Amino acid sequence: MPTYAGGCHCGAVRFEVTGKVEEVEVCNCSICAKTGYLHWEVDPAAFRLHTPEAPIRSYQFGTMTSKNLFCERCGISAFRRSRSNPDWIDVNVRCLEGVDTESLSVTRFDGRSWD
Repeated sequence: MPTYAGGCHCGAVRFEVTGKVEEVEVCNCSICAKTGYLHWEVDPAAFRLHTPEAPIRSYQFGTMTSKNLFCERCGISAFRRSRSNPDWIDVNVRCLEGVDTESLSVTRFDGRSWD
């Protein structure tokens, strides 16, 4: 199983995730559409945060279920806890090193219409 290094733009948030990226999801909800998030949900056991003291902040809205995490220095959201699956880690595949995002199978999710 491959392991990918990932992180935010400035490098303050660094992590690794193990798994095979085969299919990702694009959501059209208000926050995903504005941030360009490319979702890959993984079991927390497959995710390792290397910078536990990183300047990570959380933004919540609506149902207050999702935890939209971002680096307070550069503003990038490299991973989060989603509303649809809050027990898993939702990795932004655009923040992984060595992944050709153009070659991935993409599923579209209508988060704008989801209650």
